[in-house]
Amino acid sequence: MATPAAAQKRPVAKAKTVAKPAPTRWVNVVVRTPEGGVRQGNPNAKVKLVEYGARTCPSCARFAEEAMPPLRAKYIASGKVSYEFRDFLIHGAPDMIAAVVNQCMANERFFPVLDAMFAAQTAASGRLKALEQDKARRDAILSLPENQIAGAYAEALGWLEFSKQQGLPDAKARVCLADEKLLIAINKTSQDGEKLGVHGTPSFLINDQLVEPHDWGALEPLLIAAIG
Repeated sequence: MATPAAAQKRPVAKAKTVAKPAPTRWVNVVVRTPEGGVRQGNPNAKVKLVEYGARTCPSCARFAEEAMPPLRAKYIASGKVSYEFRDFLIHGAPDMIAAVVNQCMANERFFPVLDAMFAAQTAASGRLKALEQDKARRDAILSLPENQIAGAYAEALGWLEFSKQQGLPDAKARVCLADEKLLIAINKTSQDGEKLGVHGTPSFLINDQLVEPHDWGALEPLLIAAIG
């Protein structure tokens, strides 16, 4: 029979400490959206920032350089803001080719590759200018079977070599560039942007409302106000 004295000598089990779940790293949460964009951050963020951009657009490259580091570190990481990039084909075929290569990447590679494309924009623009001045090479590309033309353009503009450096094999990039459904989807995203009132790049939506600023200095105060 247990006595009060014996009971006092029994070791008391310590309460188990339940570890708190690690906070979500929102910058690592990347998904495709029904609108054809790619979103980074909390899907339930109070503020949803959407950029309509183009990889040939110098102002978009400048925005990427100036805005993306603080946008990711301060706003997306907090879970209060999500950022979505949607293609807007301001310069037609050159934008489409780069967009296809980027869209062909896995979700976790999309934004690192997008950043790298903007950083490589000057070199790509130089190759595009050279191609525009080389009629014989252009004619040779256009004489190819239709499903090979985009791949040949991508090679001439350096995007196939670029994609290989980013982990996308040449053969897979060419398959994507010949994927008519992907081309149609990207074109639809761009056309849907026009219906929303987008006429240039970069253009931004904050919580589905088109806003006037086209640069980070003017856009950040609007984000702060929307966060409240």
